[in-house]
Amino acid sequence: MLLGSDGHLAPTIFAEMSALAQRSGSINLGQGFPDEDGPREVLDAAVKAIRDGVNQYPPGRGMPILLEAVARHQKRFYGIDLDPATEVLVTAGATEALAATLLALVEPGDEVVTLEPFYDSYGAVIGLADGVHRTVPLRGPDFTVDPDELRRAVTDRTRVILLNDPHNPTGTVLDAATRELVVELAHRHDAIIVSDEVYEHLLFDGLTHSPISTLPGARERSVTISSGGKTFSTTGWKIGWLSAPAALVDQILAVKQFLTYVNGAPFQPAIAAGLDLPDGYFAEAAAALEHKRDVLSAGLVAAGFSVSRPHGSYFVVADAAGLGYSDAVDLCRRLPELAGVVGVPISAFCHADLAAEYSSLVRFAFCKRIDVLERASTQLTGLRSR
Repeated sequence: MLLGSDGHLAPTIFAEMSALAQRSGSINLGQGFPDEDGPREVLDAAVKAIRDGVNQYPPGRGMPILLEAVARHQKRFYGIDLDPATEVLVTAGATEALAATLLALVEPGDEVVTLEPFYDSYGAVIGLADGVHRTVPLRGPDFTVDPDELRRAVTDRTRVILLNDPHNPTGTVLDAATRELVVELAHRHDAIIVSDEVYEHLLFDGLTHSPISTLPGARERSVTISSGGKTFSTTGWKIGWLSAPAALVDQILAVKQFLTYVNGAPFQPAIAAGLDLPDGYFAEAAAALEHKRDVLSAGLVAAGFSVSRPHGSYFVVADAAGLGYSDAVDLCRRLPELAGVVGVPISAFCHADLAAEYSSLVRFAFCKRIDVLERASTQLTGLRSR
C-alpha cells in the first residue's frame, strides 16, 4: 500500500504484479523473494523451537538469544560494540523497524530525505507520520548520488536522512564520499541517519558492507536496520531488528509496542542460529547470488534489454527502450501475455518527475533458481520478434 494522489492508501503495483503472476502462471521476477529454502541449521532451529514450546509471546524487545546474536554479529563483522539489552530491538521484519522508527522520530512537517528510486514503504510511512518526503535522485547508468543535489536536499528542516545501502531497486552501493557527506550533513543540520541494510551480506564483485554507523561521528545519531529474511532466504518469517543508542531505541520501542507488539517467537532463536553461522555461509550465499545476477543479466541482454550492473541486493534494472518499449508500466502489465514473465517498472519507486525520466526501466529479481532464470531469459527473447 502507498499514499495515492488523493492522500488515501492505495494498493501498490507490486501487489498487482504478484496477483498477475499468480493468475497467469507466469514466472514472478517482480517480487523479491527466493524460491529456495534457507540453510538447514536455521530451519531445524525453528522446528526445534516450536517443538520445545517456544510458541507464546516473546519479550517486547525480543528474545535475549536473538538480541545477543545481533550484538555478536555486529561485533564480528563490523567491530561495533552493542549492549543487547538496551541498544537492540527485534521487529516484524525491517519494514516494521522502518515504520516504528519514522513514526517515533518524525513530527508533522518534519522532512525526511531518501534516495530516489526508493523502496515503496518509505513514502507511505513518511505520509502516515505526516512528514514531508524529499528525495535525491540516483543518476546515470550506475545510479550514483550527485553531492550537490544531496547538499540541497538536506536542510535544517530535515529530521531523518533515510538510506538504503545496498539499494533496492537499483542494486547500487554507496561510495565512501557519499557516506561521509551524509554524516557531515546530519551533523550540520542535526538530523538522524536511518540506514536500511537488509542486503548487507549480499554484495558482489569483491565488495563488502560496512554500516554507516561505523564512520566517525555517525553512531550517536544512527539507527541501523536489518533482517534475517534476505540473508537466510526466510522472507516469510518477518524477523528484523534495529540497533541504535539506547535513548533512540526506547523512543522507537514506545511506538513498536503498538504496532505488532511482538512477533515470531520460534523464529527468533532460528535467526539467532543463522547469525552465528560460519563466515563461509555468508560468502557462499553472496557468491551464489552473484552467479544468478550474471545468468539473468546475460539473458536480458540476449533478449534485447540494456542492463545495469548491480553490486548488491536481489535485483537488476533493465532498459526496454531498445526493444521499442518506452512505457515500462504498460510493458509489465503485458509481459505475462508476451513472455510469461513478471517484472516491476522502476517508475513505481519514484515520484512523478523521476518516474518520467525512468519510464522505460524494469526491475527483475534474480533471487530464483538457475533453471527458473534460464527459462525466463528464453521466454523474454521472444520480445525481439514482436
